[in-house]
Amino acid sequence: MAKRSHTTELGCIACEELSELGTGKEGWLVDNPNLLCALDTHSLALANRSLILTLSWSHSDSDSSRVKIRPDLSPIEAEFISAVEWLVFDDIRAIAVGTSCGYLLIYSLAGELIHKQFIYPGRVLKLRVRGTKRDLIEETSSEEVCVVMPGVIARFYGSEIQSMLQQWYHDSSSRFWDKRPRKQESDDFGNPYGRLSFQLWNVSKSGTCADAAISGMMPPPLMELQSSQRYYCAITVGENAVISAFRLSEDKSRSLVGAIISKVVPAAFSTIASFSKMIWRSEQNSPRKSNIKPQAFARASPLTSLKDYPRKGEKLTLSPSGTLAAITDSLGRILLLDTQALVVVRLWKGYRDASCLFMEMLVNRDTAASSSNYYEPVKSDYCLCLAIHAPRKGIIEKDCSFSNTQFI
Repeated sequence: MAKRSHTTELGCIACEELSELGTGKEGWLVDNPNLLCALDTHSLALANRSLILTLSWSHSDSDSSRVKIRPDLSPIEAEFISAVEWLVFDDIRAIAVGTSCGYLLIYSLAGELIHKQFIYPGRVLKLRVRGTKRDLIEETSSEEVCVVMPGVIARFYGSEIQSMLQQWYHDSSSRFWDKRPRKQESDDFGNPYGRLSFQLWNVSKSGTCADAAISGMMPPPLMELQSSQRYYCAITVGENAVISAFRLSEDKSRSLVGAIISKVVPAAFSTIASFSKMIWRSEQNSPRKSNIKPQAFARASPLTSLKDYPRKGEKLTLSPSGTLAAITDSLGRILLLDTQALVVVRLWKGYRDASCLFMEMLVNRDTAASSSNYYEPVKSDYCLCLAIHAPRKGIIEKDCSFSNTQFI
């Protein structure tokens, strides 16, 4: 069957600022491993190791649709930008940034730093924002933000981040009219709204993970059916195990590792900080990193693991509902995983260096239009599809053959 090409122009993002990200060379957007990309409905965020550039094609004023952000990174620790993602909460939009030193930064669309928080020592591999749709034709309202690090997953409550952003925008508009600044208490990083609460899990029992995601809530173990704790299912991919699954608990008291870390690590940090202040007085003028204490791990119980040497898991993509996951490996294969049954239900071959994206497509558009001029699409008119970008083939393929009611 001959190849079919269907493209629709959305807008133009060409500008001089793109030269700082390496534009002008063939394959600059795909072949550069240090270039990060995050796509929103009408905006695009591109980032290299030290610069973030946001571009929009929905505004007529091209100057106001381009914003450059240069985070304040530590030159001593050679800190760099390692992840970037959009935060969209109804009418509030912001940019989340992860760094190689384990920090989460949140910026406004104007490039102002809203929040900075330390998560865990290590590089932030990916930021994931997931939510539920009230209706298929409405915008999403994000409910959780996950931070993926080597062997570690952190989960933030989206409602808490949304409240912080709403308060920040409200205070910003108040400061615009009131020129007298109001004093607010701040934490160690100068955040007037304090730290964001989050859960932290160690998922390195099957080896260091290259990518991970929390697919959703799951039932408790058989011996804990009466427990009031909530449990989540986490999927990881990596070098030692192509696919691993964990049951995550919010309970920290039952984690032996977490109990040891919560007692030993703070004491060790306190001792080292006191000793260093006695020897090096100059540390008093440096940033207050001695106060940073890693949070204790909650319990993560392994459920299953797929090891198939020399195959290695590389990337993981979740469907909007979290019931499906597309996983690419080092042998050019794409595995479609049912995250509820933890079974691989589909396999594609010959897609090296591929990237995947789940999307919902309106399949009954012609039938609906012919039946009524005022027809509003319903859930049955949509179909879940998997878009596969194969850079070596130079094509983007779409597959809807796996879609049925149990996956949507």
